[in-house]
Amino acid sequence: MGTTQLESVPEPKYWQLRTALTEALDSEFSVGEILPNERDLAARFGVARATLRQALEQLELEGRLQRRRGVGTTVAPPRVGVAVGAEQHTWPGAADDAWLPTDCVLAPPPAAVADLLETGRDEPVHTVRRSRTTHLQPVATELLYVPRRSVPALPAIDTPSGTARARAVLRELQRLPLDGQDQSVELGSAGAEDARELDRLPGAPVLLVTTRFCTAGRTAAVSMATYRADTCRLTFGAFGGVEIHHDPQRHAS
Repeated sequence: MGTTQLESVPEPKYWQLRTALTEALDSEFSVGEILPNERDLAARFGVARATLRQALEQLELEGRLQRRRGVGTTVAPPRVGVAVGAEQHTWPGAADDAWLPTDCVLAPPPAAVADLLETGRDEPVHTVRRSRTTHLQPVATELLYVPRRSVPALPAIDTPSGTARARAVLRELQRLPLDGQDQSVELGSAGAEDARELDRLPGAPVLLVTTRFCTAGRTAAVSMATYRADTCRLTFGAFGGVEIHHDPQRHAS
């Protein structure tokens, strides 16, 4: 089998146009400004409208543009910084937690989660659903899986399901000494339920953050959070990550 020389493969035309549009967005347009219509843009850059649409879809995917019915295509604001890692590890539901619990059910988790929790694949665990908003905009949804062994006092609480049950699980979880946590991040696609909560279409790009919380040498809980990839960027560490801003006031000479 021959070796492909990637350096010799030309960029697709829509990608070249995407680069030119990015430069125009940085130098000529302000946040919230409406772009010219597709016909005028295609004429300006000398491309077919199909090529233009591909480039616009790519920039929308990257969070640089927003398309709204009845308005048109506008320049999107910078991505919202969403802190994921903290200087000190804490249990979910701590006082400064940005997540809002919405529901809790007792059900078997996905097989991969059961393996992390070291529970039987058919063994029900507490599944807490939480949501997160920033500037009144939904940015993430989460499923927190907690085995019954981590919250042994919970059966005495007469709250079968719902938000109250979710808060009870979180409250009991915080009674454990937290040894540490580890995280992984990967790119994925929004399922139907997550897409509905995040106000996106199914299949929209998302960032999947899996966090494993440990105590006494065992996994005490597993969080699987889904973040909108088009409107937020994840930050880690004590200082909130690196800020990069596009200057909407800078104009081309």
